[in-house]
Amino acid sequence: MGPVRGYKKRRKIEKREETSEEGSVDWWDEFSKRIGGLLSSTKGMDKFESVFKISRKTFNYICSLVKEDMMAKPGNFVFTNGQPMSLNDQVAVALRRLSSGDSLLTIGDAFGLNHSTVSQVTWRFVEIMEERALHHLQWPSTEPEITGITSKFEKIRGLPNCCGAIDTTHIMMCLASADSSNHVWLDRENHHSMILQAIVDPDMRFRDIVTGWPGKMKDSSVLQSSNFLKLCEKGQRLNGKKIELAEGSEINEYIIGDSGYPLLPWLVTPYQGKELSESKAEFNRRHFATRMVAQRALARLKEMWKVIQGVMWRPDKNRLPRIILVCCLLHNIVIDLEDEVQDEMPLSHHHDLGYRQQISELFDNNGSILRDKLSLYLSGRLPP
Repeated sequence: MGPVRGYKKRRKIEKREETSEEGSVDWWDEFSKRIGGLLSSTKGMDKFESVFKISRKTFNYICSLVKEDMMAKPGNFVFTNGQPMSLNDQVAVALRRLSSGDSLLTIGDAFGLNHSTVSQVTWRFVEIMEERALHHLQWPSTEPEITGITSKFEKIRGLPNCCGAIDTTHIMMCLASADSSNHVWLDRENHHSMILQAIVDPDMRFRDIVTGWPGKMKDSSVLQSSNFLKLCEKGQRLNGKKIELAEGSEINEYIIGDSGYPLLPWLVTPYQGKELSESKAEFNRRHFATRMVAQRALARLKEMWKVIQGVMWRPDKNRLPRIILVCCLLHNIVIDLEDEVQDEMPLSHHHDLGYRQQISELFDNNGSILRDKLSLYLSGRLPP
């Protein structure tokens, strides 16, 4: 599955935001009685937010995104007592499944549903969201957007004209070892896994993702297979205005990544080696501090949407990339709607524990020139 780009501008979001016609307050009063067991351990937080990890405003907005499709073809889903599931009921079940990572049986018992109903409702929600919410995951298309991103990145540790930070994480799966067809998913740490590569902006928003490849693929190989790389090579990405660092010394737009990625004219990686000059060591420190935003975004993604955090039990490997995509869309929606619930979550950068740092030996001379310019500029040694 290649990178996902949106088709609507973010400033239109507010126009689509509306309150579910079922009335979230009245619906929640009734629904909360059904899931009393889930609420018994709630302390401090709003009970709604403790169950779904999002505010009611965000919940209503998500309902508004899927309402038309869900209502056009009602699935005739019912609780075990025969009561039909409303739109809000279905969205609530799907969000709980994605955010908690609990099994279908656990969700079913908590909500009064057959586990097969939980599965069907969740999958229907995923199918609709990947169509209706794609405008929340797109590469910035206007100069003001790009300027806002580069300005925020520069404020972190001084890197000018940086447009994104790239990183990968592994979504682990429990697959039957006896099935030889599953060997392709065995990664270098002896886990069955699927790769998610993401390019992130300074607000931890995903701007481009690639997923679906086996976890054994190197970061550099995932990048090489991506549509993002092809667009960059055609001059259709990271092709905005250059900035002048000093007279006669310009730099183009670029993204940053760790040593697992190749050094390219538009992808800047750290200097390698132990005996580095002070300017190169300082560049690496600034580079590391800036690219941490990608690590935090992936850690937050897995923390909020726990269905992809642990080890998934024999998942459908054709459906899993679409579930990952929708989790990324939900992650971005929380950011786009400035949901305050995210502020209560701890910030971490640990998203791939147990995986060793990869090292790519691939480099491009123009990439080396760009990195050296940045290093000299940041150390104040660039000739005027």
